[in-house]
Amino acid sequence: MLTDAQVERFWETGFVVVDDVLRPPEVEELRAACASPGVAEGLRLAGHDERIVHLLEATTRHPRIRELAADPRLMGAVSRLIGPDVQLQHSKLTTKPPVQGQGAFEWHQDFAYFPHSNTDLVAVMVMLDDATPENGCMSTVLGSHRWGALSHAVDGKFQGVCQEPERWADPSTIARIEPRAGGISIHHCLSLHGSPENASGRPRRGIVYQYRAADAYQLDGHLFLDTGYQVLGSPTTKARCEAATYELPLFGGAAPTRPAARRQCGELAARWNTERAVS
Repeated sequence: MLTDAQVERFWETGFVVVDDVLRPPEVEELRAACASPGVAEGLRLAGHDERIVHLLEATTRHPRIRELAADPRLMGAVSRLIGPDVQLQHSKLTTKPPVQGQGAFEWHQDFAYFPHSNTDLVAVMVMLDDATPENGCMSTVLGSHRWGALSHAVDGKFQGVCQEPERWADPSTIARIEPRAGGISIHHCLSLHGSPENASGRPRRGIVYQYRAADAYQLDGHLFLDTGYQVLGSPTTKARCEAATYELPLFGGAAPTRPAARRQCGELAARWNTERAVS
């Protein structure tokens, strides 16, 4: 799926774009899935006509979205980057509203939301619309995945955005990520990235799958229904630990959350893994 040159580019820059992964009829099928009642109602309740929405646990909302999570074309790419044993950490449908001036998402690292014992995690975004500067495509700071985990906290509380603005101050270090509809982007969990508002007046939709190596043990952050879904290879009882120190700020309330240490697997993912094992 990825050429040697694409793998090299990923490790040099922190991201890679691959166009024409899905055929046009497949893109239309996914658009229809995202317009189905189970998905559309979730988007409506989240106010997608007015603001950016990350509709989480997307694999639980339509069977086609779950099926795509383990698609051999995606797995072929992901396994070249994080190994042959791959789990889903979470999935989401991300939409920017067809409203000018809305939909910006500030600079952040994905890893800050769900720190793990190692950093073999990548996000795959499957585009349902062309990603362009006009509709608020993602941008990333080149090579920022080599900087380690940056601060996303103030006074010990998680803020959801990076607190080191000097990191993206130099425009020459920033690259836009522009896959076409049916294409994908893959970025490292430590890649510093964000996206501007949608200035096009047209929607921008993409399905995001956050994958982790099976031996990446979640240290903090939310445990979703599809967390731990084994999409390739086999699970392991061993946690591989990198030599690093990670900040674990409080998420949301007055007390820290540590849901991940219990089972490493969401309710539906556990059921799906059992079904996969016996099939």
